[in-house]
Amino acid sequence: MLCGIDEAGRGCLAGPLVVAGVILKHEVMGLDDSKKLTEKKRELLFDKIIENADYKIVFTDNEMIDQIGLSRAIANSIEQIIETLNPEHTIMDGNTNFGILGVQPIIKADTKIPEVSAASILAKVSRDRLMVDLDETYPVYGFKKHKGYGTKAHIEQIKLHGRSKLHRYSFKVKGIDY
Repeated sequence: MLCGIDEAGRGCLAGPLVVAGVILKHEVMGLDDSKKLTEKKRELLFDKIIENADYKIVFTDNEMIDQIGLSRAIANSIEQIIETLNPEHTIMDGNTNFGILGVQPIIKADTKIPEVSAASILAKVSRDRLMVDLDETYPVYGFKKHKGYGTKAHIEQIKLHGRSKLHRYSFKVKGIDY
């Protein structure tokens, strides 16, 4: 059984890193890299994936990322996924396995391998939903729109209001940190 792994929120200035692992039990039609799908399509596929897969979704909050670093946070998440799902083979989107033996990195795996596409969708939808919820607590930052990524609007809000409890302090922001 093949486990696909992908992440969402790696380059964000705020919010968690979300890594998902998926073992499909049945074929799910319409899978692709989450970034290539509309929000509506991702939401529909999320439920279909949940119904047709064994999966694990790991959230690492911004404070832990600041403490241990992004690479270690990703590695920890991969280890949790493998421990939970116990796959025979694991493929991760990207060019590194973060030092985890047995994980095969493949560039653009989220466009080629259904299990990785499914993981991409679970990670993105899970993270996006959380950021929309967190927008209610931190409305000045506009998380509902940019989901914590370093958009011009987000950087302007950081300049006006400073960083919140959700921001990654270890990430340097162009135009703010020198």
